[in-house]
Amino acid sequence: QVQLVESGGTLVQPGGSLRLSCAASGIIFSSHDMGWYRQAPGKQREWVATVSSSGTTIYADSGKGRFAISRDNAKKTVYLQMNSLKPEDTAVYYCHAHDSGFYYWGQGTQVTVSS
Repeated sequence: QVQLVESGGTLVQPGGSLRLSCAASGIIFSSHDMGWYRQAPGKQREWVATVSSSGTTIYADSGKGRFAISRDNAKKTVYLQMNSLKPEDTAVYYCHAHDSGFYYWGQGTQVTVSS
């Protein structure tokens, strides 16, 4: 079975940094585009960043200049480095895998940015 397991979410102060991880199993990881999405309470799920199977990265405006997505195919893991965090970054962050019409989601990890 396919599993995406996120980790790294926690309480952090405004201006701080976090690195989220997503470990994949049950898929050919290197063939999948990997991404991060987030959902804040009462708001629609939104896309944050994507790293393609070839390593190309793209970012939503919300995280541009602050966030960095990367992947380690040997470890079958995708990362999201988040710097200069703001209270509006508070959300559940979900890992996403996509290949040829198949979509997989992790359970999510909570990020709370607050003093």
